Amino acid sequence: MDRISLILSNRNPESMSNGAITDKDRARAQRCVECPVCTRARRKQRGFAFWLVKRVERGLCPYCKAYERVYGRKAHEPVPEEEQTA
Repeated sequence: MDRISLILSNRNPESMSNGAITDKDRARAQRCVECPVCTRARRKQRGFAFWLVKRVERGLCPYCKAYERVYGRKAHEPVPEEEQTA
C-alpha cells in the first residue's frame, strides 16, 4: 500500500470498524427511525426537514450515521414499500 492510500484509509472511520454492526449502532439507528425530523424527511422528500437531514445531519448526527450503516441507505432516503408493510 502506498503512503497516500494509507493516509486516506486512516481518515475513514468506517475502515477502522471493519464494517461490523454493533448493538450500539442498532440502538442509534432505531432512534433515527423514531426521530420526527428524519421520519418526515423520509416520508415527504421535500421541505425544510428533508433539507436539514440531507445536508446537515449526515455529517453531525450519530443516529443518522448509524441508520446508514444498519440499513444501507441515507437517513433522508424513502423507505422501500416492501419494508413499510412488514
